[in-house]
Amino acid sequence: MEILKKCAERLVNPLLIIFIAVSLRLIPHVPNFTPIAAMALFGGVYLNRKYALLVPIVAMLVSDLFIGFYSPIVMFSVYGSFVLTGLIGLGLSKRKSPTNVIFAAIGSSLLFFLVTNFAVWFAWYPKNLVGLTTCYTLAIPFFRNTLLGDLFYTGVFFGGYELALRVVKKIKPAEINA
Repeated sequence: MEILKKCAERLVNPLLIIFIAVSLRLIPHVPNFTPIAAMALFGGVYLNRKYALLVPIVAMLVSDLFIGFYSPIVMFSVYGSFVLTGLIGLGLSKRKSPTNVIFAAIGSSLLFFLVTNFAVWFAWYPKNLVGLTTCYTLAIPFFRNTLLGDLFYTGVFFGGYELALRVVKKIKPAEINA
């Protein structure tokens, strides 16, 4: 049984998750359709607490080295929203169910939309209600992509991991030693 536990632990290797997230962020993709928020949620549920918040930040930093850095206030809001999503994942770990995972993914998409677009407004738009409204209105197409990407990758990460766990649990110790 110890071998099965080690197999499951290897499936959730933080470096592997970072590599996957960076790779998916660097290949051509629809704007905002990335795995970072899903990875932060997943990390909060399945990773050691110290990695849960660190993994999405490292993935963002590594990929931003290739993509390029941007406005510090916007960058801080993006990274901060992923840390907050990781905290949502930590809370979700005690109440994990398919429904709660879906709601957490939707909530993290909304969080990202609200936090990052407030920072975009603050950095680049007139500091009035018209500027704020314009900023959020122009961001709606990106929110759709964020929401779809978060739901898709959350399904892939959580569903894939749970499926792998079920397969590993069905393996009998005699099959491993054969």
